[in-house]
Amino acid sequence: MEATTATNPLRTGLRMQRTPEPCTVVIFGSTGDLTHRKLVPALYNLQRERLLPPGFSIVGFARRDWDDAYFRESLRKEMEQYSRSGVQDSLWESFAEGIFFNRSSFDDPAGYQELARRLNEIDEQRGTGGNRLLYLSTPPGAYVDIIQQLGAAGLNRSPNGGWTRIIIEKPFGRDLASAQALNAEIHKVFDESQVYRIDHYLGKETVQNIMVFRFANGIFEPIWNRRYVDHVQITVAENIGVEGRGNYYERAGAMRDMVQNHLMQLLTLTAMEPPVGYDADAVRDEKVKALRAIRPIAPAEVDRYTVRSQYAGGTVNGQAVPGYLEEAGVAVDSRTESYVAIQFFIENWRWAGVPFFLRTAKRMPKRVSEIAIQFRSAPLMLFDSGPQNNIEPNVLTIKVQPDEGISLKFGSKVPGQVSQIRPVTMDFRYNASFGVESPEAYERLQLDAMLGDSTLFTRSDEVEASWSLITPIHQGWETAQALSTYEAGTWGSQAADEFIERTGRKWRRL
Repeated sequence: MEATTATNPLRTGLRMQRTPEPCTVVIFGSTGDLTHRKLVPALYNLQRERLLPPGFSIVGFARRDWDDAYFRESLRKEMEQYSRSGVQDSLWESFAEGIFFNRSSFDDPAGYQELARRLNEIDEQRGTGGNRLLYLSTPPGAYVDIIQQLGAAGLNRSPNGGWTRIIIEKPFGRDLASAQALNAEIHKVFDESQVYRIDHYLGKETVQNIMVFRFANGIFEPIWNRRYVDHVQITVAENIGVEGRGNYYERAGAMRDMVQNHLMQLLTLTAMEPPVGYDADAVRDEKVKALRAIRPIAPAEVDRYTVRSQYAGGTVNGQAVPGYLEEAGVAVDSRTESYVAIQFFIENWRWAGVPFFLRTAKRMPKRVSEIAIQFRSAPLMLFDSGPQNNIEPNVLTIKVQPDEGISLKFGSKVPGQVSQIRPVTMDFRYNASFGVESPEAYERLQLDAMLGDSTLFTRSDEVEASWSLITPIHQGWETAQALSTYEAGTWGSQAADEFIERTGRKWRRL
């Protein structure tokens, strides 16, 4: 087993570029879209930026009748489209020399014995020192089989004093009980220090910058509390539908697909207390504390604190699109939500009484993710008459995608003889300010896993704390009748508007 090695890349206030030890990444489910579109392009871009070690290798593990040459060729075909930096032939040829393929089903012990033999061979030929990163890029139903087979083959430990780590993709369970059961199976084979539960949102530059913005700037943290903040809105909107994944989405819905992982991560980073240090356990301790401080929504209260909706047919970007019930793989009487909004309260000294509104949906007018902190209005006795009295509150917006950055809205006098106050915005954009393209999330996260830095990965108690808040809502929805509809290409149903307006607030116009 591997000892905890949560080294601190930011103790000096700056992330220093580091190169991991020579290692091999084993990708289970390597013939799938995630491998071709995200994982290998991200690794290639790390190689291009000289962040990978000499001898770095990749082994694909899947049941298709492929060999090394065909696996390399299939990856190369996708690279032009999915690598953010394009492909340089000479660099690809060098990179591809370390790519191999192991054919096996996930439940065949012989396949894992062959994998062990192949990894030992790569260690000898390419000098990877027994260091292995095992990436489960498979449907969740295969996780337990793979983990058990890895343990039976001794692949949970490394020879020659090397390390072994395992990355597990979302969704991690579908409720609290299944998440606990999966954690129990993992811990039979791997130590928690070896486990890296990945959420690609945490690899986005803007999400990583939330803690820097909060804790490295003296002007914001003193007002980041209930005395100055009126409420917080966290939005993750998509303009696409289920995109041919109706069978998957019927089992997941917006709550499991987006809220339990992405939105809860954004919530914890926004609400957490300052950690005692910038290391993995200190940061994750505070995230867990924030989750445990959230007031649970009892099943009987779901109609008061949540809204769920389905999209009907409509128009998105000028094109007519079908409703959710017309999508392939969707039951004609489905009650699966494609829109969900939740009102949470965090019952601690910092946030008591401040509502956090979370919303996510498909078939919105545009793709946008943001965290908006709306501040309390100033006393406006000076401006209580005349055209300037309708003053909008200050709003700080952290834009996660597609245009990563931060904006601050405040009131300003309009030039002229008449006193008029209008909102103006100061904008910071990552790409414009730094003159470089932000790396893909999977670049940062795979590199961190190779380095043994688990700060941006989810710990077992964090997963279970999140599910403990989501599962009672699902239980309430099993008997609650409310399920509204909204036209595709709009910002949600009338029920969703009424939901927030009951509190005297409105959804942000995006």
